[in-house]
Amino acid sequence: MRTFYATVALTLLTASSMLNAATYKGQKIYIETCKECHGGGQALAASKKQRIWAKMMDNQGEKLAQIHLNSKKADASWPYFNSKTYTKNAKHLEDFLVEYAADSGNVPACN
Repeated sequence: MRTFYATVALTLLTASSMLNAATYKGQKIYIETCKECHGGGQALAASKKQRIWAKMMDNQGEKLAQIHLNSKKADASWPYFNSKTYTKNAKHLEDFLVEYAADSGNVPACN
């Protein structure tokens, strides 16, 4: 019985670490690709609620990419949003934005 509880505890610990890793990856992606134009992560992530960020990031971030691709002010980011790198990293970026959204109560430390 003791082994069973140890296995369950280890599984839960591993699962929670994996979830945090995706958020951390999203934070790193934000710092590398978005911070130059949008500033610190707290301001941008907290500008929308979790539900809105999740909708914007549906289909590998298609809506967020279209917002940038339709803006002449964002022309420097067009190569990134047209790349496979963006679609590959969109899930991590979504995890970061949803984790630190206005209604989440969390504050990122990437400023």
